[in-house]
Amino acid sequence: MIRSAVLGTGSYLPEKVVTNTDLEKIVDTTDEWIVERTGIERRHVAGDGELTSDLAVRAANRAMEAAGIGVEDVDLVIVATTTPDDTFPSTATKVQAALGMTRGAAFDVQAACSGFLYALSVADSMIRTGLARTVLLIGAETMSRLIDWEDRTTCVLFGDGAGAMVLAAQEGDGSRGVLASRLHSDGRQRDLLYTDGGPSSSQTAGHIRMKGREVFRHAVNNLASVVYEVLEDASLNPSDIDWVVPHQANKRIIDGTARKLQIDSEKMVLTVQEHGNTSAASVPLALDEAVRDGRIKQGDLVLLEAMGAGFTWGAALLRW
Repeated sequence: MIRSAVLGTGSYLPEKVVTNTDLEKIVDTTDEWIVERTGIERRHVAGDGELTSDLAVRAANRAMEAAGIGVEDVDLVIVATTTPDDTFPSTATKVQAALGMTRGAAFDVQAACSGFLYALSVADSMIRTGLARTVLLIGAETMSRLIDWEDRTTCVLFGDGAGAMVLAAQEGDGSRGVLASRLHSDGRQRDLLYTDGGPSSSQTAGHIRMKGREVFRHAVNNLASVVYEVLEDASLNPSDIDWVVPHQANKRIIDGTARKLQIDSEKMVLTVQEHGNTSAASVPLALDEAVRDGRIKQGDLVLLEAMGAGFTWGAALLRW
């Protein structure tokens, strides 16, 4: 049996930190209001000239170092992002060049906040079918470039960062690696979370627009449903899960999903207070933190889940 095993993880956050108190000076909001509704206390913001690809390269190097591999071992680079450096070429090809990688392939995946789960599923499928043996999987975002800093409902939510993972083919009894993954989308919900621009529609990147209450309602229900799907695929129960690494959008969504799944909140890896919503970067960022501080250990059953604009949502179950 060939299964996709995680060899190492890495992450990177820009040096600049914007606190809720900082935001109080530029928009009509308060630290108390933000924390009560989102759980967010601060977020990192990319500096002038700091691109999504720059964050991705730093996280990628840390993941390869943790995995004990060099760039010559990588067959494929996938970057999940909704904030690419350019409309084209892909950010992944820029990362490929920056790493000095001269073989294999590179491409982007765009599924907003679910991007890393979509990219993980693609990487796992390519490994299982033999199209790649070692994949460098990255979620990287500069969401601050899409923010309307006069819109207090959205500017308090988002931050910048990158997380990475090395996935590699492993032969054996199949006890370690990606056990199951599921993906969904529902384009009918487009107007609940979107950007009001794009190359074809306005020739601009646009700003984030969101109807928060409707997004919250869909998020809790959709995430709980897809988690049950991957557990069923792996013939496991919620009680078997050691750690849940959720998309870090809003603490209330994370808490609501935990209650619906009847999973102890102490099993939820929480970084939203420090990072805000970093879209496709949020799951690998949180995952790397939990790996490096020793919470996630070999043999643990780890659940990853996310939902984003589209709507898109997905989950994956891994044996560490």
